[in-house]
Amino acid sequence: MRFTPTLRRLASATLCCLGLTAQAAELHVYNWSDYIGEQTIASFEKQTGIKVKYDVYDSDDTLQAKMLTGRAGYDVVVPTSNYMARQAAAGIYQPLNKALLPNLANLDPQLMKMVASADPGNKYGVPYAWFTDGLGLNLNKVKTALGNDAPLDSWDLLFDPARLGKLKSCGVSMLDQASDVFAITLHYLHKDPNSKNPADYQAAFETLKKIRPYITQFNSSGYINDLANGDVCLAVGWSGDIGIARRRAADAGKHYQIAYVIPKSGAPFSVDMMTIPKDAPNPAAAHQWINHILQPDVRPASPTRCSTPRPISRRANWCSLPLPVMPASTRRPR
Repeated sequence: MRFTPTLRRLASATLCCLGLTAQAAELHVYNWSDYIGEQTIASFEKQTGIKVKYDVYDSDDTLQAKMLTGRAGYDVVVPTSNYMARQAAAGIYQPLNKALLPNLANLDPQLMKMVASADPGNKYGVPYAWFTDGLGLNLNKVKTALGNDAPLDSWDLLFDPARLGKLKSCGVSMLDQASDVFAITLHYLHKDPNSKNPADYQAAFETLKKIRPYITQFNSSGYINDLANGDVCLAVGWSGDIGIARRRAADAGKHYQIAYVIPKSGAPFSVDMMTIPKDAPNPAAAHQWINHILQPDVRPASPTRCSTPRPISRRANWCSLPLPVMPASTRRPR
Protein backbone atom coordinates (compact mmCIF):
# COMPACT_ATOMS: atom_id res chain seq x y z
CA MET A 1 0.00 0.00 0.00
CA ARG A 2 1.29 3.41 -0.95
CA PHE A 3 0.85 6.49 1.23
CA THR A 4 0.35 9.92 -0.19
CA PRO A 5 2.34 12.64 1.64
CA THR A 6 -0.84 13.78 3.39
CA LEU A 7 -1.73 10.26 4.55
CA ARG A 8 1.85 9.65 5.59
CA ARG A 9 1.84 12.77 7.78
CA LEU A 10 -1.52 11.75 9.25
CA ALA A 11 -0.25 8.25 10.09
CA SER A 12 2.91 9.68 11.66
CA ALA A 13 0.88 12.08 13.81
CA THR A 14 -1.43 9.25 14.91
CA LEU A 15 1.48 7.02 15.94
CA CYS A 16 3.10 9.90 17.78
CA CYS A 17 -0.07 10.56 19.73
CA LEU A 18 -0.45 6.87 20.54
CA GLY A 19 3.12 6.84 21.88
CA LEU A 20 2.48 9.87 24.07
CA THR A 21 -0.72 8.31 25.40
CA ALA A 22 1.09 5.08 26.28
CA GLN A 23 3.85 7.02 28.02
CA ALA A 24 1.37 9.17 29.93
CA ALA A 25 -0.34 6.02 31.21
CA GLU A 26 2.87 4.54 32.65
CA LEU A 27 5.02 5.42 35.66
CA HIS A 28 8.45 3.97 36.46
CA VAL A 29 9.34 3.87 40.16
CA TYR A 30 12.72 2.80 41.60
CA ASN A 31 12.62 2.22 45.36
CA TRP A 32 14.24 0.25 48.16
CA SER A 33 13.43 -3.45 48.49
CA ASP A 34 10.69 -4.44 50.97
CA TYR A 35 9.53 -0.84 51.06
CA ILE A 36 6.05 -0.65 49.58
CA GLY A 37 2.63 -1.44 51.00
CA GLU A 38 0.65 -4.34 49.61
CA GLN A 39 -2.09 -2.11 48.20
CA THR A 40 -0.14 1.08 47.48
CA ILE A 41 0.49 0.48 43.79
CA ALA A 42 -2.98 -0.92 43.17
CA SER A 43 -4.66 2.05 44.85
CA PHE A 44 -2.63 4.51 42.75
CA GLU A 45 -3.41 2.67 39.52
CA LYS A 46 -7.12 2.57 40.37
CA GLN A 47 -7.22 6.24 41.30
CA THR A 48 -5.26 7.55 38.31
CA GLY A 49 -5.44 4.92 35.57
CA ILE A 50 -1.63 5.05 35.35
CA LYS A 51 0.21 1.71 35.20
CA VAL A 52 3.18 1.42 37.57
CA LYS A 53 6.41 -0.39 36.74
CA TYR A 54 8.22 -0.90 40.04
CA ASP A 55 11.91 -1.85 40.42
CA VAL A 56 13.98 -2.18 43.61
CA TYR A 57 17.54 -1.71 44.85
CA ASP A 58 19.26 -2.39 48.18
CA SER A 59 21.75 0.46 48.60
CA ASP A 60 22.12 4.17 47.89
CA ASP A 61 25.30 3.42 45.98
CA THR A 62 23.38 1.21 43.54
CA LEU A 63 20.84 3.97 42.96
CA GLN A 64 23.54 6.62 42.58
CA ALA A 65 25.47 4.61 40.01
CA LYS A 66 22.34 4.24 37.91
CA MET A 67 21.43 7.91 38.21
CA LEU A 68 24.90 9.09 37.25
CA THR A 69 24.80 7.14 34.00
CA GLY A 70 21.86 9.27 32.86
CA ARG A 71 18.72 8.22 30.98
CA ALA A 72 17.88 5.59 33.61
CA GLY A 73 14.24 5.74 32.61
CA TYR A 74 12.74 6.28 36.07
CA ASP A 75 10.14 8.86 37.04
CA VAL A 76 10.47 8.58 40.83
CA VAL A 77 13.48 7.42 42.85
CA VAL A 78 13.94 7.35 46.63
CA PRO A 79 17.46 8.26 47.81
CA THR A 80 18.37 8.78 51.44
CA SER A 81 18.53 12.46 52.29
CA ASN A 82 22.31 12.77 52.59
CA TYR A 83 22.81 11.16 49.18
CA MET A 84 20.03 13.27 47.69
CA ALA A 85 21.79 16.47 48.78
CA ARG A 86 24.92 15.64 46.79
CA GLN A 87 22.95 14.34 43.82
CA ALA A 88 20.75 17.43 43.67
CA ALA A 89 23.86 19.61 43.70
CA ALA A 90 25.10 17.61 40.71
CA GLY A 91 21.91 18.41 38.79
CA ILE A 92 20.43 14.91 38.82
CA TYR A 93 16.94 15.96 39.97
CA GLN A 94 14.39 18.44 38.72
CA PRO A 95 12.71 20.95 41.04
CA LEU A 96 9.30 19.92 42.29
CA ASN A 97 6.20 21.69 41.02
CA LYS A 98 4.55 22.21 44.39
CA ALA A 99 1.34 23.40 42.77
CA LEU A 100 0.85 19.76 41.77
CA LEU A 101 1.44 18.55 45.33
CA PRO A 102 -1.38 19.90 47.52
CA ASN A 103 -0.83 17.06 49.98
CA LEU A 104 2.48 18.61 51.01
CA ALA A 105 0.31 20.31 53.62
CA ASN A 106 0.01 16.93 55.36
CA LEU A 107 3.73 16.66 56.11
CA ASP A 108 5.17 17.02 59.60
CA PRO A 109 6.62 20.55 59.88
CA GLN A 110 9.37 19.40 62.25
CA LEU A 111 10.55 16.79 59.79
CA MET A 112 10.42 19.21 56.86
CA LYS A 113 12.60 21.62 58.81
CA MET A 114 15.12 18.85 59.48
CA VAL A 115 15.37 17.68 55.86
CA ALA A 116 15.77 21.27 54.69
CA SER A 117 19.37 21.01 55.86
CA ALA A 118 19.89 18.57 52.98
CA ASP A 119 17.36 20.16 50.63
CA PRO A 120 17.15 23.94 51.20
CA GLY A 121 13.64 25.16 50.62
CA ASN A 122 12.48 21.54 50.18
CA LYS A 123 13.08 22.13 46.50
CA TYR A 124 13.85 18.64 45.20
CA GLY A 125 12.60 16.02 47.63
CA VAL A 126 9.54 14.90 49.61
CA PRO A 127 9.93 12.61 52.66
CA TYR A 128 8.77 9.04 52.09
CA ALA A 129 9.64 7.55 55.49
CA TRP A 130 12.16 8.04 58.27
CA PHE A 131 14.32 5.45 59.98
CA THR A 132 17.19 4.87 62.36
CA ASP A 133 20.27 2.66 62.22
CA GLY A 134 20.51 0.21 65.08
CA LEU A 135 20.90 -3.38 66.19
CA GLY A 136 18.57 -6.21 65.26
CA LEU A 137 18.88 -9.01 67.80
CA ASN A 138 17.72 -12.59 68.14
CA LEU A 139 17.33 -12.22 71.90
CA ASN A 140 17.32 -15.94 72.62
CA LYS A 141 20.57 -16.62 70.79
CA VAL A 142 22.32 -13.46 71.97
CA LYS A 143 21.51 -14.17 75.61
CA THR A 144 22.63 -17.77 75.20
CA ALA A 145 25.97 -16.55 73.88
CA LEU A 146 26.53 -13.63 76.24
CA GLY A 147 24.45 -14.47 79.31
CA ASN A 148 21.02 -13.32 80.42
CA ASP A 149 22.39 -10.23 82.16
CA ALA A 150 24.51 -8.98 79.28
CA PRO A 151 23.77 -5.30 78.44
CA LEU A 152 22.20 -5.04 75.00
CA ASP A 153 21.69 -1.28 74.76
CA SER A 154 25.24 -0.31 73.83
CA TRP A 155 27.27 -0.16 70.64
CA ASP A 156 29.86 -2.18 72.59
CA LEU A 157 27.82 -5.19 71.55
CA LEU A 158 29.18 -4.59 68.06
CA PHE A 159 32.52 -2.86 68.60
CA ASP A 160 33.91 -4.87 71.51
CA PRO A 161 35.77 -7.74 69.80
CA ALA A 162 35.43 -9.94 72.88
CA ARG A 163 31.64 -9.70 72.82
CA LEU A 164 31.25 -9.88 69.06
CA GLY A 165 33.54 -12.90 68.93
CA LYS A 166 31.03 -14.82 71.05
CA LEU A 167 28.27 -14.01 68.55
CA LYS A 168 30.11 -15.09 65.43
CA SER A 169 28.89 -18.68 65.73
CA CYS A 170 25.23 -17.57 65.53
CA GLY A 171 25.85 -15.06 62.74
CA VAL A 172 26.69 -11.35 62.53
CA SER A 173 25.42 -9.22 59.64
CA MET A 174 26.70 -5.76 58.72
CA LEU A 175 25.05 -3.26 56.37
CA ASP A 176 26.73 -3.13 52.96
CA GLN A 177 26.57 0.67 52.91
CA ALA A 178 29.73 2.51 53.87
CA SER A 179 28.00 5.82 54.67
CA ASP A 180 25.94 4.20 57.42
CA VAL A 181 28.70 1.99 58.79
CA PHE A 182 31.16 4.87 59.08
CA ALA A 183 28.54 7.16 60.63
CA ILE A 184 27.86 4.55 63.31
CA THR A 185 31.55 3.97 63.93
CA LEU A 186 32.39 7.67 64.15
CA HIS A 187 29.57 8.16 66.63
CA TYR A 188 30.90 5.26 68.72
CA LEU A 189 34.31 6.96 68.75
CA HIS A 190 32.69 10.22 69.95
CA LYS A 191 33.45 11.91 66.63
CA ASP A 192 31.14 13.78 64.29
CA PRO A 193 29.26 11.19 62.15
CA ASN A 194 29.37 13.75 59.34
CA SER A 195 33.07 14.46 59.76
CA LYS A 196 35.14 15.63 56.81
CA ASN A 197 38.42 14.98 58.63
CA PRO A 198 40.40 12.12 56.98
CA ALA A 199 42.00 11.28 60.34
CA ASP A 200 38.57 10.53 61.79
CA TYR A 201 37.83 8.08 59.00
CA GLN A 202 41.20 6.41 59.46
CA ALA A 203 40.39 5.93 63.15
CA ALA A 204 37.00 4.47 62.21
CA PHE A 205 38.66 2.17 59.70
CA GLU A 206 41.06 0.85 62.34
CA THR A 207 38.13 0.20 64.68
CA LEU A 208 36.27 -1.71 61.99
CA LYS A 209 39.35 -3.79 61.20
CA LYS A 210 39.31 -5.14 64.75
CA ILE A 211 35.80 -6.57 64.42
CA ARG A 212 36.02 -7.68 60.79
CA PRO A 213 36.97 -11.31 61.66
CA TYR A 214 33.67 -11.76 63.49
CA ILE A 215 31.33 -10.41 60.81
CA THR A 216 29.83 -13.29 58.84
CA GLN A 217 28.10 -11.36 56.06
CA PHE A 218 27.62 -7.93 54.48
CA ASN A 219 24.27 -7.09 52.92
CA SER A 220 21.54 -4.49 52.99
CA SER A 221 18.44 -6.54 52.22
CA GLY A 222 18.95 -10.29 52.67
CA TYR A 223 19.60 -9.83 56.38
CA ILE A 224 15.86 -9.33 56.88
CA ASN A 225 15.07 -12.96 56.15
CA ASP A 226 18.32 -14.15 57.73
CA LEU A 227 17.35 -12.53 61.02
CA ALA A 228 13.76 -13.76 60.75
CA ASN A 229 14.90 -17.31 60.00
CA GLY A 230 17.50 -17.44 62.78
CA ASP A 231 20.52 -17.52 60.44
CA VAL A 232 22.04 -14.45 62.12
CA CYS A 233 21.64 -13.33 65.72
CA LEU A 234 22.94 -9.77 65.38
CA ALA A 235 22.29 -7.49 62.41
CA VAL A 236 23.39 -3.90 62.03
CA GLY A 237 20.43 -2.64 60.07
CA TRP A 238 17.64 -0.20 59.49
CA SER A 239 14.72 0.06 61.88
CA GLY A 240 12.07 -0.68 59.26
CA ASP A 241 13.87 -3.78 58.01
CA ILE A 242 14.25 -5.21 61.47
CA GLY A 243 10.59 -4.53 62.11
CA ILE A 244 9.81 -6.62 59.02
CA ALA A 245 12.09 -9.41 60.28
CA ARG A 246 10.35 -9.41 63.65
CA ARG A 247 6.95 -9.64 61.98
CA ARG A 248 8.02 -12.45 59.65
CA ALA A 249 9.45 -14.47 62.52
CA ALA A 250 6.23 -14.04 64.52
CA ASP A 251 4.03 -14.92 61.53
CA ALA A 252 6.10 -18.06 60.95
CA GLY A 253 5.60 -19.13 64.56
CA LYS A 254 9.29 -18.97 65.45
CA HIS A 255 10.04 -19.65 69.11
CA TYR A 256 12.63 -16.89 69.39
CA GLN A 257 12.14 -13.15 69.82
CA ILE A 258 13.52 -10.52 67.42
CA ALA A 259 14.17 -7.08 68.92
CA TYR A 260 15.35 -3.74 67.58
CA VAL A 261 17.69 -1.76 69.82
CA ILE A 262 18.75 1.87 69.55
CA PRO A 263 21.82 2.05 71.83
CA LYS A 264 21.45 4.48 74.70
CA SER A 265 24.18 6.76 73.30
CA GLY A 266 22.10 7.39 70.18
CA ALA A 267 22.06 6.29 66.55
CA PRO A 268 21.96 7.82 63.07
CA PHE A 269 18.56 9.10 61.95
CA SER A 270 17.78 9.52 58.27
CA VAL A 271 14.93 10.19 55.88
CA ASP A 272 14.28 8.60 52.50
CA MET A 273 13.15 11.17 49.95
CA MET A 274 10.93 10.89 46.88
CA THR A 275 12.58 12.73 43.98
CA ILE A 276 12.04 13.15 40.24
CA PRO A 277 15.10 12.65 38.00
CA LYS A 278 15.90 15.50 35.63
CA ASP A 279 15.34 13.22 32.63
CA ALA A 280 12.19 11.51 33.97
CA PRO A 281 10.01 10.33 31.06
CA ASN A 282 6.77 11.22 32.84
CA PRO A 283 7.19 13.96 35.46
CA ALA A 284 3.45 14.68 35.52
CA ALA A 285 2.71 11.13 36.64
CA ALA A 286 5.61 11.35 39.10
CA HIS A 287 3.93 14.29 40.80
CA GLN A 288 0.68 12.33 40.92
CA TRP A 289 2.48 9.42 42.61
CA ILE A 290 4.12 11.63 45.22
CA ASN A 291 0.86 13.42 45.97
CA HIS A 292 -0.90 10.04 46.28
CA ILE A 293 1.71 8.77 48.76
CA LEU A 294 1.10 11.85 50.90
CA GLN A 295 -2.58 11.06 51.38
CA PRO A 296 -3.17 10.28 55.07
CA ASP A 297 -5.05 7.06 54.29
CA VAL A 298 -2.34 5.64 51.99
CA ARG A 299 0.11 3.23 53.59
CA PRO A 300 3.21 3.37 51.41
CA ALA A 301 5.95 1.50 53.21
CA SER A 302 4.42 -0.56 56.01
CA PRO A 303 1.11 -2.23 55.28
CA THR A 304 0.26 -3.68 58.68
CA ARG A 305 2.44 -2.42 61.52
CA CYS A 306 4.81 0.41 62.39
CA SER A 307 7.99 -0.96 60.82
CA THR A 308 8.86 2.33 59.14
CA PRO A 309 7.15 5.46 60.47
CA ARG A 310 5.70 7.93 57.99
CA PRO A 311 6.36 11.67 57.67
CA ILE A 312 2.64 12.50 57.81
CA SER A 313 1.32 14.68 60.63
CA ARG A 314 -2.27 14.77 59.39
CA ARG A 315 -3.04 11.07 59.27
CA ALA A 316 -5.86 8.61 59.27
CA ASN A 317 -6.33 6.15 62.11
CA TRP A 318 -3.32 3.94 61.53
CA CYS A 319 0.07 3.64 63.12
CA SER A 320 2.65 6.42 63.02
CA LEU A 321 5.26 7.41 65.55
CA PRO A 322 6.67 10.71 66.83
CA LEU A 323 10.16 11.62 65.70
CA PRO A 324 12.84 10.10 67.93
CA VAL A 325 14.84 12.37 70.21
CA MET A 326 18.55 11.73 69.73
CA PRO A 327 21.81 13.56 70.29
CA ALA A 328 22.19 16.21 67.58
CA SER A 329 25.53 14.76 66.51
CA THR A 330 23.88 11.50 65.44
CA ARG A 331 21.23 13.05 63.22
CA ARG A 332 21.35 12.83 59.49
CA PRO A 333 20.48 14.24 56.87
CA ARG A 334 23.39 16.52 56.39
